[in-house]
Amino acid sequence: MNAPRPVIDLKRVVRTFTVGKRRITALKEVDLAVRPGMVTGLIGPDGAGKTTLMRLCAGLLTPDSGNVSVMGLDAAKAPLEVQASIGYMPQRFGLYEDLTVAENMALYADLQGVPRARRAVRYDELLDMAGLRPFMGRLAGRLSGGMKQKLGLVCTLVRPPKLLLLDEPTVGVDPVSRRELWQIVYRLVEKEGMSVLLSTAYLDEAERCREVVLMHRGQVLGQGPPDSFSRNVGGRTWFVTAPHVSKRRLQGELARRQEVLDALILGRGVRVVTLAAGDPGAWLPDIEGIRAEAVEPRFEDSFIDLLKKRTETGDGGSTIRVRRPVEGVQGQDAIVVENLTRRFGDFYAVRGIDFRVRRGEVFGLLGANGAGKTTTFRMLCGLLPISDGRCLVDGVDLRRAAARARARIGYMAQKFSLYGELSVVQNLRFFSSAYNLKGKRQRARMQWAMTTFGLEEFADTRSASLPLGYKQRLALSAALMHEPGILFLDEPTSGVDPLARREFWVHINALAEQGVTVLVTTHFMEEAEYCDRLVIMAEGEVLTAGTPEETKALFQKPGRAEVTMEDAFIGLLEARRRKREAA
Repeated sequence: MNAPRPVIDLKRVVRTFTVGKRRITALKEVDLAVRPGMVTGLIGPDGAGKTTLMRLCAGLLTPDSGNVSVMGLDAAKAPLEVQASIGYMPQRFGLYEDLTVAENMALYADLQGVPRARRAVRYDELLDMAGLRPFMGRLAGRLSGGMKQKLGLVCTLVRPPKLLLLDEPTVGVDPVSRRELWQIVYRLVEKEGMSVLLSTAYLDEAERCREVVLMHRGQVLGQGPPDSFSRNVGGRTWFVTAPHVSKRRLQGELARRQEVLDALILGRGVRVVTLAAGDPGAWLPDIEGIRAEAVEPRFEDSFIDLLKKRTETGDGGSTIRVRRPVEGVQGQDAIVVENLTRRFGDFYAVRGIDFRVRRGEVFGLLGANGAGKTTTFRMLCGLLPISDGRCLVDGVDLRRAAARARARIGYMAQKFSLYGELSVVQNLRFFSSAYNLKGKRQRARMQWAMTTFGLEEFADTRSASLPLGYKQRLALSAALMHEPGILFLDEPTSGVDPLARREFWVHINALAEQGVTVLVTTHFMEEAEYCDRLVIMAEGEVLTAGTPEETKALFQKPGRAEVTMEDAFIGLLEARRRKREAA
C-alpha cells in the first residue's frame, strides 16, 4: 500500500533576507515532508526559520531556490490557490479590537467567501468548540489573551481547511487557555480530518504532537515522534536534591560543572542532563546530603542536548555582577501590599489583595489571562494610580511619592518596551538618560550592558530587527542601567525559546543571590519553581499564597505522582469555578 501524499513537501528550499548590512540565511537547503491527518510540531530556538517556513507554506513568501509543494500545489506559482485551500494563523493574528466577536467572525467569513447560508451551522460548531458563545457581543479588545487566541483560531476556521498552519498559537496565554486550545486542535484532527502544522516555544507541547520537526539556524536537525528524540539522552537524566542548601545554590553549583549540560530547578530539586553517564551527586561531595536519582528522559532534555552541542555561545555574555551594594537588610520587606484595589468605573481589575515581598527574594505573581497581574504590576511600579489600599516599595508610599519609588526600581514590560527604529546603542543611551545617567557613568553602564548581555555584534542593529532572545537581553539590560535594588519582570520570557529562557534565569538568579529583589509574572509554570514564594490570582483576587511546594501540596494525594505547578494552578482555578457555580 502506497503511503499517502504529504500535505507539505519541501525540497532543497533556500530563503535569505537582508537586514541592514547583514545577509541572513533563514532556510538552508531544507527538505521536509509533513504527513496528513495529524499534528506535526515545528520546534526550534529563535531564529531557527520556523516562521519563514510557515510563510513559505502559506504562499506569502517565495523561496530563493528549491520547491514548496502544499496540498499538491506549487506555493510559489499558485499562492492564491494555496491560500484558498489552507488556514493560516500567524503569531499576530489580525483581530479587529473595536468589533465584537460576532462582527469579527462575519468579517472573516466575508473575506474567505463563506456563503451566508452555510455560516450559521459553522458558527455553531466553532462557538461550541471554543466556548465563545456567551461572548458574541463583547468587543474583541476586551477579551482576555486566551480568548483572543481562540477567537483568532475561530476566524481562521470559518471556512474549514484541509490543512491548518498555526504559528505559536499558545504564546502568552495561561495554562488553562493552552489546554483549551489544544483540545480544539485535537478535535479538528480527529473529527474533521484536518492536518495541522504547529510551531511552539513550549516544549511540553511538542510531546502532544504525533511528529516533531526540530530546526536550528535554518536547517532541519531531525524529524520523528517525540520519544525518538528522548531516547538519545537515555541514562543521562537525573533529579538531584540537597536538603541543606537552597535550590538556587544547588542549581548554580551543578550548572558550573563541565560534565553538566543542563540544570533546571524543578519541584524540590534540580533536573540535570549530563554530557555522559555518571552520577552528578558524586561531583559535589562538599554539599551535605546531596542525592541524585535517575529519571526518565523527556523531549525537552533532548532539545537542550542537541541545541547546546551546536551553539558556540549560549550564555549571553558575562554573569551579572551588582557593582553597588543593594541597600537594606536581607529578609526585610522590600514591597508591602495591603488591601490593594484598582477600579475602572464599576469594574474591579484588582480587589483588596495583600502580600509582602522580602529583600533578595524572587517572588512570583501568577494567574490566568485577565486575572489582574499586569494591573497589579503597573500599580506597584507607579505607572497606574491606586484606587484604594496601601503599597510601599522600598519604604516609599506609592500613593504619595510614586516618582521617587520609580527611581528605585527596574521595570521590564510584557512586550519589551524598546524603540524599534532605534539601534541597540541608541536604546541603551535613551534609557540610561531617562534614568539620569550622564557622562562617564553613562558610558560605563552602556559598555557594561553590551558586554554582559553579548550585544556587541548587534550594536548598530535596529531593535525591531533583533531576534526575540536578543530583544529580551536588551530589555533586561535597559531595566538594569541604574542598578536598581528591586526589579519588576512582567512575563519576561513569553515567546522566547528554552535556551534563551535558561540564559535569562541565570541572570535573574545571579541578581537574587546578590540581594536584588525580583517580582515576576509568568505563564510558564515550571518557571514558578524558581520563585521563593508566590501568589496565584484570579479575577483580581488572591487565591493562594506560599512557596511553590506549599502550593502544590494543596493537591498532592498520597501514593500519586508528584503534582506539578500546572496541576496546582489549574486545580485552583477549577475549584474556584465549582465554588462559584455552587453559590
